[in-house]
Amino acid sequence: MEGMVALVTGAGSGIGEAAARLLAARGAAVSLVGRPGEDLDVVAQTIRAHGGDALVAPADITDETAVGQAVQSTIERYGRLDTVVANAGINGTWAGIDRLSVADFRTTIDVNLTGTFITIKAASPHLRRGASVVVTSSVNGSRVFSNTGASAYSASKAGQVALAKMLAVELGPRGIRVNVVCPGSTVTGIAANTDIQNEDVRIPVDFPRGDIPLTGSTPAQPQQIAEAIAFLASDAAGHITGTEMFVDGAQSLLLG
Repeated sequence: MEGMVALVTGAGSGIGEAAARLLAARGAAVSLVGRPGEDLDVVAQTIRAHGGDALVAPADITDETAVGQAVQSTIERYGRLDTVVANAGINGTWAGIDRLSVADFRTTIDVNLTGTFITIKAASPHLRRGASVVVTSSVNGSRVFSNTGASAYSASKAGQVALAKMLAVELGPRGIRVNVVCPGSTVTGIAANTDIQNEDVRIPVDFPRGDIPLTGSTPAQPQQIAEAIAFLASDAAGHITGTEMFVDGAQSLLLG
């Protein structure tokens, strides 16, 4: 990925940080996008300490103007944009429909789905033939529907998959690929933006040997999801577009 430029949202922690660091390690200059106050500077310092090139571009992905400015800063700094990793998102409120407010539903959709749209829309004019977009979705809303109370989250993640497939067709003639990574349980900090209120609607399911067939109960590390992102962003995936890649140790096949 030498000479390439990647913009990664939600780059301050978790999967976004791991993806940014891996892309940088493989030679890409990385524009780190996240909400002001997130650990973008720390991630940038780590990348630079290992010989990489990183730009800090703070932006809330629900703010069209801020995202546009982050993309413009990237173009001004590097003169090009080859890869967009639309990763930023929240779990939001998990609750039964009787308790889930319209405001909570809208917030989750706004961040996860509308934020993804805003990110890709802002970047699209700068993407040229051979460029790629990778969206971080989830097994929820695509294969797993047993997480009762996750209606807003699952709807937003299903929407991301549909959006990516529509754009794969639309942007294909321009030589731009659009793919989706669907992680299962992963060690990230997303629990910090989760409001669990679904105890009254949860359907208990007990898997005595763990709910991840490949590892028992050990979740993925962010670096494992980042490997999938890096592959889809690279020329090695040059004929792959409009595709979901599940990185979950077969968890979704068991829980779905």
